[in-house]
Amino acid sequence: MQKYSYRSDPTVPHFPDDRPVIVFDGQCVFCSGWVRFALNADSRGRYRFLTTQSATGAALYRHYGLDSHDHETSMLIEDGRAYLRSEGSIRMIAGLGFPWTLVRILSAIPRRVADRAYEFVARNRFRIAGRRDACFVPSPQQRARFIG
Repeated sequence: MQKYSYRSDPTVPHFPDDRPVIVFDGQCVFCSGWVRFALNADSRGRYRFLTTQSATGAALYRHYGLDSHDHETSMLIEDGRAYLRSEGSIRMIAGLGFPWTLVRILSAIPRRVADRAYEFVARNRFRIAGRRDACFVPSPQQRARFIG
């Protein structure tokens, strides 16, 4: 899919994409925990965040052919391109800067193998960490980093 293809999709609301955006399941304790970690580790304020439960998050899921009701993967939108599953996770973590850039070594694992491991965790994430009745709510200081 071409870069910034979502910009020409009338079903995807406009959103600020000048910095990387992490789209995540706000009801998943595991996913929300990752976002809390990223907020604390991202000292440069590089990432913005968007829940899959938002209109924009759901539209992006549909645009990329994902089920907007089964949030099977987080998504990294970076430079107009979507990165999913293991590739997206590795890029997200590496984007936090050193020492997290060392996680790039995991890119040496064949994508099919890495994605299977990712999908296993994704399928079992509610058993591993639980589910929230409501979406993750950022603190007032974190709020500016969230879209929608």
